[in-house]
Amino acid sequence: MEWKANRLAGGLLKGCKERGEWAELYFMMLVVGFGMKVLRLFGDSGRYDVGVENGAQVLRVQVKSTIYTRREGGYSLNVNGPQRKKYEPGTVDFFAILLIPIDEWYIIPFEVLGLTNFSIHFTPGSAREKYGQYREAWHLLKETGLTIQACVDPEWEEAV
Repeated sequence: MEWKANRLAGGLLKGCKERGEWAELYFMMLVVGFGMKVLRLFGDSGRYDVGVENGAQVLRVQVKSTIYTRREGGYSLNVNGPQRKKYEPGTVDFFAILLIPIDEWYIIPFEVLGLTNFSIHFTPGSAREKYGQYREAWHLLKETGLTIQACVDPEWEEAV
């Protein structure tokens, strides 16, 4: 008998915590599939969920998911951190948000959501879609944005 995993099975989990843990595992599986390395924090008291090593640095990723469907056909979720507060700058680099009912990921930089958003809404396929450019934007985790420039003092003997 052939068995295939149900990628949407997490939506059947009753508790938010269990669904969140499932989404984190799903995210890590996809990241590894894209050729990046994953670092998982021990315990659940960290300021982010998953570290993604993209060769040059480790990106701090907070994984969020939702099964909540809005009346207009969109989705929404709250992006709050520990003690239901907003995430502080420097604690998270990206939010990875899974819309479970349609199995779509949004990879959104902290700067986009930052301190201004607490409740966010998604309307996939709509002309009003605010976060469309971040849908399945896995390449953002691979890009470092770093440029290395070096110079040396010409009088330094070991530089020759």
